[in-house]
Amino acid sequence: MVKVPQSPNRLLASLSVPDFEIFGSYLETIELVQQNVLFAAGGRLTRVFFPHSGVVSLVVSLASDDMVEVAMIGRDSCFGASPEIDDNSSFTDAVVQLPGFASTLTVERLRAAAVKSVALRRKLACHVWALFAQAQQSAACNVIHAIEARLARRLLRMHDLTGAVELPLTQEFLAQMMGVQSNSVSTVAHLFQRKGIIKYSRGKIEINDLEALKRASCECYKAVSAQYERLLDEI
Repeated sequence: MVKVPQSPNRLLASLSVPDFEIFGSYLETIELVQQNVLFAAGGRLTRVFFPHSGVVSLVVSLASDDMVEVAMIGRDSCFGASPEIDDNSSFTDAVVQLPGFASTLTVERLRAAAVKSVALRRKLACHVWALFAQAQQSAACNVIHAIEARLARRLLRMHDLTGAVELPLTQEFLAQMMGVQSNSVSTVAHLFQRKGIIKYSRGKIEINDLEALKRASCECYKAVSAQYERLLDEI
């Protein structure tokens, strides 16, 4: 099968050229601005996003004004696509955690394309279920694993989604996405820095030792990564 050449989004790149050409001409490129809310919980999803770079967090907001991230979306997937669900309402807020770019088109355009292609419809449905699986894994991780392992998992996942070792992140924003106190993230970040795993300066975290970060992480990182790699390798 001939794949889409040089697409910065790995899901789009995994499609055959005929499947991509059904809707590719409708794609527009937009900038993902850090901390922008792309859509809010309760609203109807009108657009599908295929990130090229950057990271988008899907978060649940609580009445206490706290928020907890349930999934991260980047260049290996998409969000807003539910080809087999008529009510395409959002259960979460989508917040840009790391800046970048994305391809986007309307939900209606993508659904029309999915009607024409069984392979495309199956690929999108699999990624929707992968998103659900990631949310379930994150829920278990937040309950069971220590902050050290959770922070390591998060940094590794963001590295995978961006390909970058320098991540423009503040401890405050990290704490907000993790649903923990800022001083908890600060303590772990300083611990990682003393061990030479990361280097932290105001508004930036640099990963110095990927292997050490993997050892500090929990099994949730490998579980989520393996799920997406399996989908992307499917023909």
